[in-house]
Amino acid sequence: MQTLPPLHDSTILAALDAVTGPSTPVVSVAPVALEAPGRAFPLEVRVSAPATGTDLPLLLFSHGNGWSLDGYAPLVTFWASQGFVVVQPTHLDSRRHGIGFDDDRFGSIWMQRRDDLVRVLDQRAAVEAAVPGLAGRLHPTATAAAGHSWGAQTVQMLLGARVLEADGAPGPDLGDARVQAGVLLAATGLGGDELHPFAKANFPFMNPSFAELTTPTLVVAGDRDQSRMSTRGPDWFTDVFRHSPGATDLLTLFEAEHSLGGIPSWEAAETTDENPERVAVLTRLTAVYLRATVTGDDAAWERARRVFAELGGAIGRLDR
Repeated sequence: MQTLPPLHDSTILAALDAVTGPSTPVVSVAPVALEAPGRAFPLEVRVSAPATGTDLPLLLFSHGNGWSLDGYAPLVTFWASQGFVVVQPTHLDSRRHGIGFDDDRFGSIWMQRRDDLVRVLDQRAAVEAAVPGLAGRLHPTATAAAGHSWGAQTVQMLLGARVLEADGAPGPDLGDARVQAGVLLAATGLGGDELHPFAKANFPFMNPSFAELTTPTLVVAGDRDQSRMSTRGPDWFTDVFRHSPGATDLLTLFEAEHSLGGIPSWEAAETTDENPERVAVLTRLTAVYLRATVTGDDAAWERARRVFAELGGAIGRLDR
């Protein structure tokens, strides 16, 4: 078993904690069933919320391929402790559903993933009612969305990104104006001839147009994230930052691979680069960015940027 590196650099974490403020105990409820007529499996979500606080923003989280509402605790728990009501759907590609690449239903999952997030937005009242003590504490409109890997592709559609049609024209607008900010973690890049044959055959959505993504977005990429879906190197995961007017900020994590240090779960097979310090910094920066963007408190994000520029040089780089 791999030994986890210690959180040896308390300086950067302490400085970022001064920006985020204290954390609050978290209440998490799962599974919560939402209405989803015609879906192959019932739509179940996890709702995690701070035990105290009011005017809490809603934060949608879309998992990577194969995961479920039970994953990503390192991220979700911190976000909830910072005042977000985080909702995690189990998408149809979850391993617990058993829909593989050879299943006729697989080809439409990328669209149904997006529909899952819209259903959460449409059933905001049900989300609020699911957690004891949450009634009346959810902000009526403040909403953000985040996703990892395939989940990032799912979320970027809500933020305005399109999928190119066979003739190269941008497909329909699948954005949702209710989502005011986004975080894209290890988001796949441009498609075309640089995609491997398997990706071309199975993932038509890996041909994005980022020009229409105008929602304020933070992009997070690892500089050692080598995808098996593209012939490009780790810079592939920065395409949305370089080609989207809305993705104004890029956090590049040094020596990070696709799990960015362990955001899906500690000791999971997908976590090839376990680093608790990296994840701790990531959770704090993303929390500040999302809160600053949905509340309009840009000063907090600027403080976090200055702290990271001064103390985070061994961990990563922030570009704007």
